Amino acid sequence: MTDSSRDRGLSASYLYRSHTFADNMAPKVAVGGTFDPLHDGHIALLKRAFEVAGDDGEVVIALTSDRMAKSQRSRSVRDFDTRVRELRAALKETFGVEDFKIEMLHTVYGSAIEEDYDAIVVSPETEPMACNINEIRRENGLRPLNIVRIEYQMAEDDVRISSTRICGGEIDSHGKMVV
Repeated sequence: MTDSSRDRGLSASYLYRSHTFADNMAPKVAVGGTFDPLHDGHIALLKRAFEVAGDDGEVVIALTSDRMAKSQRSRSVRDFDTRVRELRAALKETFGVEDFKIEMLHTVYGSAIEEDYDAIVVSPETEPMACNINEIRRENGLRPLNIVRIEYQMAEDDVRISSTRICGGEIDSHGKMVV
């Protein structure tokens, strides 16, 4: 159990529902981010979202709005429409998928606190936000999400791949050292 869940009196079993989806259920899976520049860590996150959704499920990608993206970082971020185009192209090229929804994310919670989702795929960095989402869902009378966490994708220097490192010229999108 995390410290934050202990503070709120939430059990780990509530936050991390370990359940499998019924055979006749097509899970709706949430995943979110800025995805700029898109890198292997993002690809791993998105791959897991599509695996959790399966062939019959739905993946909803919450992509940060321009305003939100710029308010959360000092480096420049490409505009929303460019990021949508690049994300769609990358998912088609990498996984052969075109059937997914992209929604604009205006808050850190997005539609995950009010709509019917089954799971959320997160990195270690965004896992605490998923726990907060489950607490808000509980307060709103909604089922908690199954939190599916992937591990960081590491660069060849054993430090995680990040957009900040890529923009800073340290590594490329695959984690290869540039400097």
